[in-house]
Amino acid sequence: MCAIEGATVVVGGRNEQDGARAVKEMKDVHDAEALFVQGDISREAACKQLIDETVGRYGRVDGLVNNAGIFPRGSMVNTSEELFDSIFAVNMKGAFFCSMYAIQSMQKTGGGSIVHMGSTNGYKGAKELAAYSCSKGAMLTLNRHIAAHYGRERIRSNWVTVGWVASEGEIELHQNMGISEDDLHRKALTHVPSGRMQTPEDMAYGTVYLLSDESSQVTGTELHINGGLGL
Repeated sequence: MCAIEGATVVVGGRNEQDGARAVKEMKDVHDAEALFVQGDISREAACKQLIDETVGRYGRVDGLVNNAGIFPRGSMVNTSEELFDSIFAVNMKGAFFCSMYAIQSMQKTGGGSIVHMGSTNGYKGAKELAAYSCSKGAMLTLNRHIAAHYGRERIRSNWVTVGWVASEGEIELHQNMGISEDDLHRKALTHVPSGRMQTPEDMAYGTVYLLSDESSQVTGTELHINGGLGL
């Protein structure tokens, strides 16, 4: 969506094939300038590399979207230390250090916008998503911390409360448990006040707004794109 709006987009991720495919689509379909930086953002060095390569190629970072996240199941009574560490390394550590290096760059160029892709689980969380929910709660604090302490440098920070999105990962996860995509959509009819699951496009529209100049006075907020889920 950012590419459609004319932005230069840098994609970070572990999977080089998926990253190359995304960049090719942005260039071929939307005639956008795009770059893929391979790296595991659960490691600080990869977060630094992502920002450094962006600045080296394009001279600045105007916006950052902390979108990487994993959500393996585990309740309070059956989450292993290994599972806990892996979730926090991606969901929280990655967001923290990507934000840190982005802020350092934005301080030199007059500001920017950071968007954190949160979750309805960040407020309490489903029973079987204990560590994931806590990682998103920490991200919510990170959002407010950045907004409160860097606003005078024209650095904004906002959070998107992501609802129940019909993503490839969500569909695959439930299919592995014997639940079809059609079953998910039928369940959403009664579990989501709006009557449907959200789409990646729903998230993208809100994210583009928070990155854009149209939201120049919006910071420290929680934009709920979840069809009323959790009310």
